[in-house]
Amino acid sequence: MNAHLASLSGRLAAAARPVLRRYRASGADWPWGDPLAAHGLAMEGYFWRVTDVRAGTSLIALIGVNRPRTGEPWATVGLADWPGGFLRTAALPQAWADPDTLGASSGTAFVADQRRVRVDLGPECRLDLEISDPVVWPAAPFGGSSYFQSVPGLNQYWHPWLLGGTVSGEAQLDGRTLSFEDAHIYGEKNWGKGGFPGHWWWGQAQGFAEREACVAFAGGEVSAGPLRTTVTGLVVRLPDARIFRLGNPFTSPVNAAVSDDSWVLEGKALRALGTGWTVRVEATAPLKHAHVLPVPLPEERRNVAGALEHLGGRLHVEVRHRGRAVWEGTSPLAGLEHGGLDRARAELLDRGHSATDVDAPPVTEKPPLDPPQMAAFELD
Repeated sequence: MNAHLASLSGRLAAAARPVLRRYRASGADWPWGDPLAAHGLAMEGYFWRVTDVRAGTSLIALIGVNRPRTGEPWATVGLADWPGGFLRTAALPQAWADPDTLGASSGTAFVADQRRVRVDLGPECRLDLEISDPVVWPAAPFGGSSYFQSVPGLNQYWHPWLLGGTVSGEAQLDGRTLSFEDAHIYGEKNWGKGGFPGHWWWGQAQGFAEREACVAFAGGEVSAGPLRTTVTGLVVRLPDARIFRLGNPFTSPVNAAVSDDSWVLEGKALRALGTGWTVRVEATAPLKHAHVLPVPLPEERRNVAGALEHLGGRLHVEVRHRGRAVWEGTSPLAGLEHGGLDRARAELLDRGHSATDVDAPPVTEKPPLDPPQMAAFELD
């Protein structure tokens, strides 16, 4: 009898595997699934951000693995820093994304996994980082995309899988050398069947008075066939190591008001974590201080200008429970982004670039950083 049940169970599991593979190939993951492994969609993006408070610098490294319907995968790669204003991006003819865990590469030009990021785009554009003591997304039914994680065929999914840790290493950027010994690290992954949405906003901040704190958010239009809605996900890691996510439209809605130089978010937990939790984020950055970054057109095997990303914005966050302050903090080195092809093209033209350019560094240097403001913190 036991042998019969075991045989039946094996046959059912074998029959289910192709269905599960097709489901995941749509971009979706079951509840409690692991979104880190590649799904095999048109675009699979990997992003790391370093915040070095003592040096007053930040740096980003990114790779997008793009899969057209015909032909081999190709890569969108980039490296940028602040306040140095360095920027180097490229479209490379080969790319690979790990189908079993988090990892991506484009030959030897960009090789990254959960513990190391190496970039070599020439002698004036190199990076080698090692990550230790990572603070990863906690075990939970859903990732950064909430229950949308389990909806097949969305244009975009988002998962901030690395909410802290220590990074060490070195970057060589146009004659400058940046050395990292005890800097903050953040990492996220995004993927979708059609690349990026038409309009989106994003932000991430560490460098608060409390090293353990981290804030990340992403929003835009989510679509699948006739389904269309605008959603903003907001993730906070408190200094006491609690991690929570707001942005479920029914239980923890987040309202976002975003302009060229400001990001204001209001989130409220109606049932998640219990009632009475609210989060308010206010962030600012001058438009001319943004890097213009590319996004891929997977089928056309080319990049186009698509995002205005600040690497040194100012972000203030307040977390309350039933009206009582739980934590508030300010970061002077926040990453802030406003995305959209038309918006990025208009900014290129305003800066005197060609409409066919795919990237641009900041126009002006940032004034000296204000010292980080000590945040008041009170345990609930």
